[in-house]
Amino acid sequence: CHNEGTVDMTSVVMPSGIELMGLGDESRCMQCHQGRHSTVSVNAGIEEAGLTESPDEISEDLGFSNIHYYAAAATQFGMMAKGGYEYDGKLYDSRYDHVEGYDTCISCHDSHTLEVQVEECTVCHTDVTTVDDFVDVRMEGSLVDYDGDGDMEEGIHFEIEGLREMLYQAMQAYAAEVTGTPIAYESHSYPYFFIDTDGDGAANEEEAVYPNQYNAWSPRLAKAAYNYQTSLKDPGRFAHGGKYIIQLLYDSIEDLNEAIAEPVDLTN
Repeated sequence: CHNEGTVDMTSVVMPSGIELMGLGDESRCMQCHQGRHSTVSVNAGIEEAGLTESPDEISEDLGFSNIHYYAAAATQFGMMAKGGYEYDGKLYDSRYDHVEGYDTCISCHDSHTLEVQVEECTVCHTDVTTVDDFVDVRMEGSLVDYDGDGDMEEGIHFEIEGLREMLYQAMQAYAAEVTGTPIAYESHSYPYFFIDTDGDGAANEEEAVYPNQYNAWSPRLAKAAYNYQTSLKDPGRFAHGGKYIIQLLYDSIEDLNEAIAEPVDLTN
């Protein structure tokens, strides 16, 4: 953080190749907390496999792209960084501006301990006493039931969780019907997606091993899996750019729905 290379840094080049300018000191944080993939690299992998026009074709040349850990900058800057997989013809949220004075990495996090400065947040978020309480935060302007569960009092964290569960349902239906190879996810085992050999919908200890990594990727499934992972690997997603994550999840479900017999219900 304190060296010749960072002292005058004001911009960061994201994995998409987009350079974010005029950042100031938070650029030091964003140099690492930006992820390692983007819309651009996911599309490049599909193109290299020769499947740009074949969304449901399986290829051994196609694999899972992992955004990597703590990609908070990708979440916050939304379509300005293209850190999630953004579907053609869709619009996505831009940089999430919180409130004046609290809209950068170092205005919310202590620049040395990296902890959220909770005491600063309580001026507005009066119900918050610890960092764990932020999952229950929902601003008065959030007047949409994003996951359609009928609860508009829950924190945005839980709206995201609801949509991710729906995406997982869609991915498993797609894998069973289209690729013919059941899929399961395990967040603590690389490379995260595995063949669900017993068909129970979860990756158990025997399944969540590298030799059993998922191997029946199609472009449609690869895009959805990338967004699924993106929605998980930034722990502060609901605060950094919750609307962007919601859009990625919703559009992934919508895309998978085009290929499965019983689409996940997005009516509500």
